Amino acid sequence: MKQFRQRIRKSLADANLQTALDANAQRRVEGSVAAFKTLPDHQERRQHAHRIREQVIASLDDVVAQFLTKVEENGIIIHRAKDADEAVKIALEIINDSPPRRDTLSGTRVREEKQKNKKTWRSSHLDDLKKLIAKSKSMVTEEIGLNEALETADHRIVETDLGEYIIQLRHEKPSHIITPAVHLRRQDVAQLFHKELGIPYTEDIPTLTEVARKNLREIFIEADIGVSGINFGVAESGTLCIVTNEGNGRMVTTLPRTHIAVMGMERLVPTMNDLALMLSLLPRSATTQKISVYTQFIQNPLPEQKRHLILLDNGRSALRNSPLNDSLMCIRCGACLNACPIFREIGGHAYASVYPGPIGSVISAGLFGAEHAPLAQACTVCGACKVACPVDIDLPKMLLRVR
Repeated sequence: MKQFRQRIRKSLADANLQTALDANAQRRVEGSVAAFKTLPDHQERRQHAHRIREQVIASLDDVVAQFLTKVEENGIIIHRAKDADEAVKIALEIINDSPPRRDTLSGTRVREEKQKNKKTWRSSHLDDLKKLIAKSKSMVTEEIGLNEALETADHRIVETDLGEYIIQLRHEKPSHIITPAVHLRRQDVAQLFHKELGIPYTEDIPTLTEVARKNLREIFIEADIGVSGINFGVAESGTLCIVTNEGNGRMVTTLPRTHIAVMGMERLVPTMNDLALMLSLLPRSATTQKISVYTQFIQNPLPEQKRHLILLDNGRSALRNSPLNDSLMCIRCGACLNACPIFREIGGHAYASVYPGPIGSVISAGLFGAEHAPLAQACTVCGACKVACPVDIDLPKMLLRVR
């Protein structure tokens, strides 16, 4: 608890952080309210979504079994991981056994590639380039520490979501479930790109995004492996659904010869109709949009491609059988973070957990242990998180239970 208080004081004293958090919260909350006004029946949808997610968690074993049967029929290779270590081991085995995309890459080209990317490449063995991995935004891979494990094994993994790319260059962790670089201002990004990418200093956002786009385009073309998370799995069809706004999800799941999807076992809906309901709520809550720019449905590997699904437990089965089981209903929209008066002042890094804010204070304690229980002490029990939740999770009740 003492360390948590120290991190809180540090965040409150950071004027730049306060400015960034205030701007994000105001924009997100107002935008979400406006977006939901376009759904006159959104409260009915919210309650329907609650019942669907509640039923999935209550009968999770059966839903998972149905889902995996369909996934296997679709030609996707299934791996079940009981914990983070096993998930990482499986991912490494897949990567090591996968053919390289850059079959004709010469030793000279290898050195050029490493020199060009020396700021993010950590291996000291210039002639030992292993695999290049393009990764789409995924909180569950943050949960299992996948990036660090792959870098330790001398693979190069590149985040292709702009926010994730920025914080990877800064060697930081996400500070928000949806907006990983929410704690940064444009001046911070301008200085980062000037230092790390060698461009002239500019705060012009189109210029900065174009620089990132150019760099990431090369990663998409060269990548041996694509790694992504999964927003929803559909039990009746074995469909994997990925929701993005930048198109990078499509790139990492289609261009490489090998795609690895990592998915928490609770991220399921029974039918495509249920998925449609969730997709009417998720973008409005997460990014204030009526619909995300890219909604991708994956069922089969592409020709000459292998597609793998790592289904992760990592404490979810135990959490399901605890008083905190309703936290598994979360669809990872981040709305509770934007609404929370505490998160809006201290930001995600103060929580020192993969999952910050109200939902993070519950699932961090439930999944990772009692050392995260003090996070719930920051809750004011104001109820804003419950009001904001698109599937009506009673977070205040569970936060009190964690205490």
